Amino acid sequence: MRDLYEILGVDNNATRDEIKKSYRKLALKYHPDRNPDDQEAEKNFKEAAEAYSVLSDDRKKAQYDQFGHAGVGLGDTGGQGGFGGGIHMSMDDIFSQFGDIFGGSPFESFFGGGQSRGRTRSRGHDIRIKLKINYEEIASGIEKKIKIKHSVVAPGAEFITCPTCHGQGQVTQVSNTILGQMRSSTVCPHCEGSGKRIGNRPLGAGPDGMIKKDETIKIKVPAGVEEGNYMTVNGQGNEDINGSPGDLIVVFSEEEHPYFVRDGEHVILELRISYPTAVLGGRVDVPTVGGKAELKIPAGIQSGQVLRMRGKGFPMLRSKSRGDQLVKIQINTPSKLNRSGKKLVEGLDKELPPIQNPFNKIDL
Repeated sequence: MRDLYEILGVDNNATRDEIKKSYRKLALKYHPDRNPDDQEAEKNFKEAAEAYSVLSDDRKKAQYDQFGHAGVGLGDTGGQGGFGGGIHMSMDDIFSQFGDIFGGSPFESFFGGGQSRGRTRSRGHDIRIKLKINYEEIASGIEKKIKIKHSVVAPGAEFITCPTCHGQGQVTQVSNTILGQMRSSTVCPHCEGSGKRIGNRPLGAGPDGMIKKDETIKIKVPAGVEEGNYMTVNGQGNEDINGSPGDLIVVFSEEEHPYFVRDGEHVILELRISYPTAVLGGRVDVPTVGGKAELKIPAGIQSGQVLRMRGKGFPMLRSKSRGDQLVKIQINTPSKLNRSGKKLVEGLDKELPPIQNPFNKIDL
């Protein structure tokens, strides 16, 4: 996909006002009313709207600056949509943001003499589910099978033209003002903008002519995702009466690990070692999110010291780099010793040099 700053014709240091001004200019240029039946203009119109919806939001803009398209749900994940903060904009979504761009005035007044466009729903509702994944799956990426239940048009269902809006998907109201008659259009409350109502309803179908269908689908979870990221799986949501489906939003949830703690792309682990190992040093096998690895313990290490295992953390999004594993050392001091053990420690204490400057100031 094209860079969002490039789409709006601004640089990445542009102010919010500059971003808004640039988008307003593009929205006017590519508006469908000015470019009827022009698919390229409609594509540019939607592209500019998506770019603005990200760059005008401080949180989404920060995600995009750090992770690119994937961070805001516009990335390519094998044709299944994006993950991250996520956006999916229909024409309804686009027109709903014009109050911010055009000072609360209906955008369509620039084109249709004050009449608003019919904002019909062109697809079914999205479905949102949570998917738990463990650290090992996050580290390598994985293909998952998930079961969903979504609404589809019942076989044999027949629909008729909505008698309220006569198939227009919207109803128009006329009000008298000191400036004359004013017309305003809203989505038809009876067909919700589809222009159709259920006619013949098959046995088992709901009042809207839909039935629930169970389905199992596969998704590819990219390596390095975090808690709260989500993926958009196109076309796996609920259908509308025209058979056009919404999307499936899969929100990722991290399973708690018994000893790892995640810090972005880094992994933190606490390792308890024996006193002899702390004094003499050695090598120990420690777990990582990718398996086991050997860690060298330097002689004379102190309790609380942190060792870094480079490249043993999580993959970084949009990069071939990986984070690190940070191992915090804790020296295991035995609370009980037998007689021979006590003698050994007492003998060792006599052999060790005295502690120099044993007092440290503590910052409170």
